[in-house]
Amino acid sequence: MANNPLIITCPIVGAELTKEHYPYLPTTPEEVAEAARGAVEAGASIIHLHVRDEEGKPSQRVDIFQDITKKIRERCECIIEYSSGGAVGTPLEERCAPLKLKPEMATLDMGTMNFGPDIFENSEHTIRTISRAIQENHIMPTLGVLDYGMMDTIDRYLEKGYIPEKIHICFVLGVPGGMSGGIKNLVLMVDRLRPGQVWTIGGVGRFQLLLAVHAIAMGGHVRVGIEDNIYYRKGELAKSNAQLIERIVRISKEMDRPIATVDETREILEI
Repeated sequence: MANNPLIITCPIVGAELTKEHYPYLPTTPEEVAEAARGAVEAGASIIHLHVRDEEGKPSQRVDIFQDITKKIRERCECIIEYSSGGAVGTPLEERCAPLKLKPEMATLDMGTMNFGPDIFENSEHTIRTISRAIQENHIMPTLGVLDYGMMDTIDRYLEKGYIPEKIHICFVLGVPGGMSGGIKNLVLMVDRLRPGQVWTIGGVGRFQLLLAVHAIAMGGHVRVGIEDNIYYRKGELAKSNAQLIERIVRISKEMDRPIATVDETREILEI
C-alpha cells in the first residue's frame, strides 16, 4: 500500500463526552477551533464537527456551526464534515439544520441501534430526509456504519435511489450496542464493500489504535480523535486530539503510507 496517501479524519469533540469524563474537552467555539487547528497541524485533513452551546451541551444550532466553521477556516485549511447525528434524541429537523451551510462533507448514519443505555434512532424516514438535505446542498455524504446489517441497508438504499451513488463509508466499531471492534469484524466489513469504494475506520475506546493500524495495512483510511477514545494508552488520558494523530502519523510513515494533504483527500474522495 506504499504511496497510497492516508486520510486522517479527526472527531474533535463529539456529543457524549463531558469535562467530567475528560477535562481537556474543547467546548467553546475558540477551544473547538483551536482543537481543529492542532489536529490539522498533526496530520488530519478532515475535521468531523460536533458543536456545543454556551453551557457546553451538544447542539445542532446553525449559528454555532457557522461561527466555529469560520473560526476553523481562519486557523487552518481542512475539509469540514458536519455531524447530522447530533446527540441521542436530537429531533430530525435540528439534525438537518446545519446542512444549509453547505459543508464539503456530512455524516449519514445508516440505521437505528442501541447506543450504550440509549437508542440512536435512524429510521428509513430519518435517513431519507437527511440524505435529501445532503444532496440538495451538494454535500459529500459519509455513511456511518456501526453494525453489519447497515451494509445491507446501503445496498438496498442505493438500488432504490435513497442515497447518492458517490459516497464515503466510515465504519465505527466498538460502540456498546453495535458491532465490536475486533479485526475479523473489520475484515468482514471491508470484504462487503463495492470494488473501489473508499473507506475509513473509527475504533471506539481500546479499539482505536488496533483498527487504525490494520486499516493502514489494508489500504483504508482512519478516524482518530477524542470523540471515539480519550486514552493514549490504558489508564493514561490523551492530552489532545493532536497527540493521538501524531502517533498514527508515525506508524503510517513507517509503513510507507504518506499522510494525505487536503488536496489529495479531495482527489481521493472526488469532492
